This record gives sequence, C-alpha cells and structure tokens, in this order.
Amino acid sequence: MPASKRHPETSLTPRRAATRDRLIDAAHEVFAERGFHGASVEDLCERAGFTRGAFYSNFSSKDDLVLEISQRYSERLLAGVAQVAARDDLTPAEVVQAVLTAWTSDRRERRLWWLLQTEFTLHAVRDSAAGRSWAKQQAGVRTSLARLVEETAARRGLTLPVSADDFARAAMALAAAGTGQHLLEPRSQPDGALAARVLRVLLGAQAG
Repeated sequence: MPASKRHPETSLTPRRAATRDRLIDAAHEVFAERGFHGASVEDLCERAGFTRGAFYSNFSSKDDLVLEISQRYSERLLAGVAQVAARDDLTPAEVVQAVLTAWTSDRRERRLWWLLQTEFTLHAVRDSAAGRSWAKQQAGVRTSLARLVEETAARRGLTLPVSADDFARAAMALAAAGTGQHLLEPRSQPDGALAARVLRVLLGAQAG
C-alpha cells in the first residue's frame, strides 16, 4: 500500500476536514453497493462531488481511506465502551449487554461497516502491505479495548478466566461473526446475541 498521506486532525482546515468527511461518507455507500474492489476512486469522487485531485490530496489510496474509516469507527465504539464500563450500577453481564447493544444500535452503519471490514480483511490477507497496515490498526483497537477490560475488571474485583487481550480478541471476533449471522438470519439471530451469550459464559458466576 502506498505511504499514507494522512494529516493530523489539528492541522486540517475546516474546508479540508469537510472534504474528508464527504469522501468518507461517500465511501461507506459506494463500498457497500459495489464492494471494495468493485468501487473505483472515480466512483467515490463522483458520489462525493469531488475530483481525483481532491481524493489524492487527502488519501494515498483506497486502502488508506478504509484505514481512516476504520479508525473513526473504532474510536466511536471505544468511547461508547468506556462510557458503559464506567457505570458501577450495572452488573458485569449488564455491562457486556449494554456494550453490545451500543455496538449494534445503528443497524445501517453496522451493516455497512461489516461488509467493508469483511471484504477489506480478505484483501489484507492477500496483499502483504495492506495486511501489515490492517493488522497494526486492529492491534491498536484490541489493545485499547483490552486496557478498558483490564481496568474495569480491576475496579470491580473480577478475575478474568483469560487474559484481557484474549477477552478483547474474543469480543471483537464474536461481534463480527454474530453480525454476519444476523445479516443472513435476521429473525433467528439478533445482532449481538451470540457475543453476549459467549462472553457471559467466559465471565461465569462473576457475570451477576
């Protein structure tokens, strides 16, 4: 993957930030409709109402754009997890359920993200450069989630049956797999239900 041309948020002018936002919004829709490989840079620019020059002044490639989408999506999810985890009025099981409910509350966004995440993961497995970038970013998300899990468990006096990193890996994998099953079987498999059941089993009697 070409070197990233991302700019720190603090260095972006309001106009440039708005351009990036419109490109990202357009990418969500076009990638969902045509797939990561099926959507060209021209398709993204046409949907957003910009030229190729505007695209490449903000992103070095489609890979770079997906990484930015993932970063924003993950930051929102982690902020929601932190907010729920800080609530001492909830039992551990209720925290798990509240987190998964927050993750899956916006069904349209969740569907769009699942489609893109799944296809980009396949791309990253086949393309070594994309794979390194994707693995690095996902590791960062997992580390942040594991830190929240560890801090929450310590504050509540819980003993996890696995490491915080493994718990975070399990939560992320189950959430993604559960969404896929929900999209195929929406009536029999509510989004987040599978992850909630398995994570409660992991917590065991401590789940409350």
